[in-house]
Amino acid sequence: MADPVIPRRGSLRSRGAAAISTLTLRQLSGALPPEHMLGLWTSRWLIARIMDTFGPSLAGTRVEAVDVRMADGRRVIGEWVRGTGVPAATPERAIYYVHGSGFALCSARTHRRLTAWLSRRTGLPVFSIDYRLAPEHRFPTAADDVAAGWDWLCTDGGLDPENVVMAGDSAGGHLAVDLLLQPHTAHPSGLVLLSPLIDLTFALARAREQLHRDPAIRASDAARLIGLYCAATDLTHPRLTLDVARGRPMPPTLIQAGGAEMLVADARKLDTDIRAAGGHSELEVWPHQVHVFQALPRLSPDAVAAMGRIARFISESLQHNAVREVAG
Repeated sequence: MADPVIPRRGSLRSRGAAAISTLTLRQLSGALPPEHMLGLWTSRWLIARIMDTFGPSLAGTRVEAVDVRMADGRRVIGEWVRGTGVPAATPERAIYYVHGSGFALCSARTHRRLTAWLSRRTGLPVFSIDYRLAPEHRFPTAADDVAAGWDWLCTDGGLDPENVVMAGDSAGGHLAVDLLLQPHTAHPSGLVLLSPLIDLTFALARAREQLHRDPAIRASDAARLIGLYCAATDLTHPRLTLDVARGRPMPPTLIQAGGAEMLVADARKLDTDIRAAGGHSELEVWPHQVHVFQALPRLSPDAVAAMGRIARFISESLQHNAVREVAG
């Protein structure tokens, strides 16, 4: 079966949603200062409601909470998410998911509809790491939690890293790439990134904003949110400004971004840098789509085709690894 085709133009509903978002969500995000607890909690509530209202169905989904201590004392909190038809048995293959949030807003719970859909479409269980959020927990807490989750999955979890595909959206993309750049991190068979945030200075986003306004948020407001996580650290820190072009080659990577969002500039830069480092990257820019549109199929019908391409990429990544193991 051929992959769903990327349309030349976003659906009418997607374009209408982007226009309405420009008049509503973009204005609200500017009026809710993340530095004030009321603004932060209101933003968290609003994003959770959007994800629940416009996300895919949870029917038939099974969730298993995880809260464990590793032998070295690190704590791992997250959840196994199994979509309809995915066996409850101990998995031989899985997806490790790192949610987005601007390091401050979301959780494994807010992303459960997305991870359940990903599980259902791939037939694989998804382990979604629930890393600690800013401003209560600043850099490098989230990065440390994501690393702990990966180490646990590949040791106590009993999974070979090459039988896992890592995925993440937005700030979760930054956390995933940072983890895979570290010299001693075992690489998964593939990497899927949805609207990844790479440039924490938002210089790329601001340049993009001069050409096309993001329907959801201004670059300046997004930078303030990220500041809750990075405030005590210079952004030139190598774990914040990631040198992908001169770092370890990434595993085979699929990047999807919306054509209407400011982080499409980050996606293009990351794709270029992965290739420069000798890695394989596939970049898909979906016309007229908003940030992480794949989580909102009731708002954007194009999310269905995008998820189909993600599922195919994950399947092929794991199959290629199996072939390499047999050949080796």
